[in-house]
Amino acid sequence: LLYGRGAVDMKGAIAAFVAALASRPAYRAGTISLLITGDEEGEAVDGTRRILDHLAENRALPEFCLVGEPTCRTTLGDTIKIGRRGSVSARITVPGVQGHVAYPHLADNPLHRLIPALEALRTRQLDTGTAWFEPSSLQITSVDTGNAAGNVIPASASARLNIRFNDCHKGTDLAAWIRETVSTYAPGAKCETSISGEAFLTQPGKDIDLLSDAIATVTGITPKLDTGGGTSDARFITSYCPVAEFGLVGTSMHRVDEAVPISELRDLSEIYAQILDRVFA
Repeated sequence: LLYGRGAVDMKGAIAAFVAALASRPAYRAGTISLLITGDEEGEAVDGTRRILDHLAENRALPEFCLVGEPTCRTTLGDTIKIGRRGSVSARITVPGVQGHVAYPHLADNPLHRLIPALEALRTRQLDTGTAWFEPSSLQITSVDTGNAAGNVIPASASARLNIRFNDCHKGTDLAAWIRETVSTYAPGAKCETSISGEAFLTQPGKDIDLLSDAIATVTGITPKLDTGGGTSDARFITSYCPVAEFGLVGTSMHRVDEAVPISELRDLSEIYAQILDRVFA
């Protein structure tokens, strides 16, 4: 085993691709680029988006992009990501008037408006899923009043929620629906929304078939085409060119003692080399 932060997510994949390139002679035609960034999660302002803008300005965009995210679930080769769900988050703050629970007429309980708003959001069926995506999911992640006393009506109440949505929706439409619902059930509330990525799908075709064939050649496994999980930088790339994701088994990513078997690194490198051969040979 090779231990270390990023061994699986995703420095191992970078090393595997560098080794794949080193194992092959120069191809007669075509261009291969390794786009590597440390600004890959969070706001990701100076990472992939900045690189893609530069490539677009210089008319050097790729025809296809492969991201080395740890896509496999239990065995190397079992999963290719051909899309991702979008993500929209919201923070709702409802003002009230603090007071004693025995004198509710002298107070204004913000929870009595926040809770109906959350229930209206939670109980709406956004969709039933598609051929490639699970149904969109809204999850309430926190409700807070900052109130530790059991006999005090809180002065304000807040909640956070997130929607992971499929390609039936646009983030802007869902954000508008959240704000409208909150306004209906909790007039005067503040509702802040943010969209970290739109849902996207790379339709199966020759590029995905090429990846699947290379994986099957090395591992003997026909990979599942999947769109589950969190967001990735592929959400930026899809606006510029077709993109898919394939890398190591992700069970130990972001954990203490993150590790990858050396044999899987070697196999991943050979898969990447097989992909290069099919594209450029």
